[in-house]
Amino acid sequence: MSEVLFEIKEENLETGMRGYPVGYCITSTVDPVAGLSYVGHPLSEIDQWQPIEVIYLLFFGKKGSSKEIDDFKRELNQRAPCSTDLIQSIQKLPKIGHPMKLFSAALLLTGIYEGRNNYREDALNIIAKIPEIAATVINYHAGWGETPRSRPEMGYMENFTHMLNIPNGDKTELVEIFKLFNILHYDHGGGNLSAFVGKAIASGLEDLYGSMSGAMCALAGPRHGKANQDCLVFVKKLVEELGENATDKQVEEALHKKIANNELIFGFGHAVLRVEDPRATVFYKLAEEKYSQHPLVRMAKILREVGPKVLKENPKISNPYPNVDAISGILLTAAGFPYSEYYTVLFGLARVVGISRQIVYEREVRGKGTPIIRPKYIYAPERGY
Repeated sequence: MSEVLFEIKEENLETGMRGYPVGYCITSTVDPVAGLSYVGHPLSEIDQWQPIEVIYLLFFGKKGSSKEIDDFKRELNQRAPCSTDLIQSIQKLPKIGHPMKLFSAALLLTGIYEGRNNYREDALNIIAKIPEIAATVINYHAGWGETPRSRPEMGYMENFTHMLNIPNGDKTELVEIFKLFNILHYDHGGGNLSAFVGKAIASGLEDLYGSMSGAMCALAGPRHGKANQDCLVFVKKLVEELGENATDKQVEEALHKKIANNELIFGFGHAVLRVEDPRATVFYKLAEEKYSQHPLVRMAKILREVGPKVLKENPKISNPYPNVDAISGILLTAAGFPYSEYYTVLFGLARVVGISRQIVYEREVRGKGTPIIRPKYIYAPERGY
């Protein structure tokens, strides 16, 4: 690999370190045009795999044979049950605030009760236990009663769906949607905020659970994981304002008006991609196949066509195309899970897989581990006072 040198200029500072390589990511990459791939497999190859097959790919770097998948499934099933003390402690957390606060706290509690102070062991354990942890957080925060006993033998996301006490909910449709949502959110390169924060915390030799808790705090922000919730709210408001039978022209005019009023247009743009997010493309296809008449799906389809046209009018926007948040929450709603405050928890349930594996690489595979994160900041008091 040839050495790439960068000249650091003042305009490069305070830009979120965008574009500056700081290490290697072994699990996934995001190409500006091809989009996300896991260990060399584009999403178009794996979106119909079972979650356990994709987790095996990310953890071991290869497609597993039938025997390898079965053995791995049995291992995770053995690791899956959470202790009674852990579940009871989660159910004593305050319910006020966003459920991501509880989710992050639950991961810290998991480390207290079940941590082994071994990154690889803890990574496998957290991947196995996270469906029950997430289900417990959601049920408890929503007031949906006690979480049913974990039954990992049902399947990774089948078990998670089984444990959710959705009121009056038909879970038949949800299993398929949860599986797809889970797979498409496992990983997203090494430099996204939640992955980078988790690895940065682990660089100080914090254990995996503390590192993951910090990563989930990073994920919770509206510029990262909470965007799926905010995008759903945005689309719902458009339906309320324009009606279920809004035309393309009406939506286009509404977007122009929002831009003129300096309001945000949610669901478009991406830090790396310069095309429609391939994850969104997969979701749009499924939404069209199963829920084409749902009013939110109809509005999302119009926005998919009209949004880029309007945003392209601004030459400063480098990617005016839909991202995964433009449709993921809408698909969840159409499938029978309209509880948008828990969408970021679903995101975290998935992202734990990729971040855990990245931490294992940085702490245990690469010699003695990557150095502690310590970027240089230039002392400049005159800029802030």
